[in-house]
Amino acid sequence: MAARNVTRYVLPRFASVFQRFNATTAPLIMKRRALYRPEHSRLFTTSPKSLEKETASISFLDRDGDKITASVKVGASFLDAAIDNDVELEGACEGTLACSTCHLIFSKEDYEKIKDKPTDEELDMLDLAYGLTDTSRLGCQVIVTKEMDGLVVKVPSGVADARNPS
Repeated sequence: MAARNVTRYVLPRFASVFQRFNATTAPLIMKRRALYRPEHSRLFTTSPKSLEKETASISFLDRDGDKITASVKVGASFLDAAIDNDVELEGACEGTLACSTCHLIFSKEDYEKIKDKPTDEELDMLDLAYGLTDTSRLGCQVIVTKEMDGLVVKVPSGVADARNPS
């Protein structure tokens, strides 16, 4: 009876798979395939602790002078951190290094904690930023590291969009 049901319902639907098999061998193949379903296999994962992302505490001083402290995942950009924590930082080009609206000002000590130095392209965009200082960087180009824990960064009081300098 079971072989007849397999022949009637399964084989016509999967004829290309079962071309070499008859009604006697099809149930054996179906049984073998059932044993290899994901619920029967062992899933290999790392421990939950290693899957958790490390975070750093970053404080943003917004345009009004309010301090917004955020827990930011290591490896995220300052622009992403600002957007995720409702800091008023525009990022009009969405991090493609085509504007200067994510301009941030660091203190001298904090600026030295940034491992990556600004590229020529970033410096060109910074030349068009409002309130440029020696410790200015674009938030989309600075990646958070664990050493930046406790860092305080200032959002300038104005914005100059390099895509529309007028």
